[in-house]
Amino acid sequence: METKKKKVKKLISLIVPVYNEEANILPMYEACKNAMNDVPSYNWELIFINDGSKDNSFAVLNQTALKDKRVKALDLSRNFGKEVALTAGIQNCSDDTEAAIFMDADLQHPPSLIPQFIKKWEQGADIVASIRKSTKKKAFIKHIGSKIFYAVMNKNADTPLTQNATDFKLIDKKVIAVLRKFTEHNRMFRGLIDWLGYKTEYIEFIAPERMHGEATYSLIKLTRLAVNSMTSFSLFPLRITGYFGIFVFSISFILLCIMCVFKFILKSAMFSSISFVIVLNTFVLGIILMALGLIALYIGQIRDEVVNRPLYVIREKIN
Repeated sequence: METKKKKVKKLISLIVPVYNEEANILPMYEACKNAMNDVPSYNWELIFINDGSKDNSFAVLNQTALKDKRVKALDLSRNFGKEVALTAGIQNCSDDTEAAIFMDADLQHPPSLIPQFIKKWEQGADIVASIRKSTKKKAFIKHIGSKIFYAVMNKNADTPLTQNATDFKLIDKKVIAVLRKFTEHNRMFRGLIDWLGYKTEYIEFIAPERMHGEATYSLIKLTRLAVNSMTSFSLFPLRITGYFGIFVFSISFILLCIMCVFKFILKSAMFSSISFVIVLNTFVLGIILMALGLIALYIGQIRDEVVNRPLYVIREKIN
């Protein structure tokens, strides 16, 4: 009599970057475990990437991983940034992973939504992305900055970004395989995923307040991410410089014509040629300096790619 083969459960990888989140790690672990208990037909692993935390985050991760072998931890040698930490998670998840889910460690990406992500994935979506409808507490400046960023990007980028989309998303193993091939150093993960063009479904959610600690994505870091995104996915900064240069050239040409008319035809001393030369030179110099600064941004990115240093360095792996 033939024995029935035991059905092997598919593996889901939960990837969570951590930076100074020692108070949130255990609640995050419990929330993920409870969410995965609601989908018992899947095995799971929870991969924490300690991105150079200055608190006791890695010690808490170590203790948690000792109690549950499904918890894995990567300790990066320093803070490389969230985008690189997500990349480390993708490159170090199990080879037999069927899908990966990205989440923040502060529980503002509710793990309770995981079963909904998996359901839409089972229905054929290659990517299940989340859209933040609102945040219970959000700084006004960040809110306005976000709107301006998406407005500019979606009008000028080669690949539009989904408004209010977050890094809280599920990706299929075929997407994982492609993402592992990307080599650029200045990266915006959600932009790369949108660029791929795979079939995407969306889930809306309201982000709760942080349970513990303070937000680690400061205004400076968000601004830096926005600049990197602009230069990675759009030539808009160079275009706007070119347009502004044309505008200044046109105004300068008109002023020069007017000056010539008054000076040589009407014989008027109304305009001083020296003052016009000074003003026009100042404008032209400003345009040149602005253009050089923007070109330097692109050259800097080219330099990073050519040097081709490792994206990150792992100090220690657990489980």
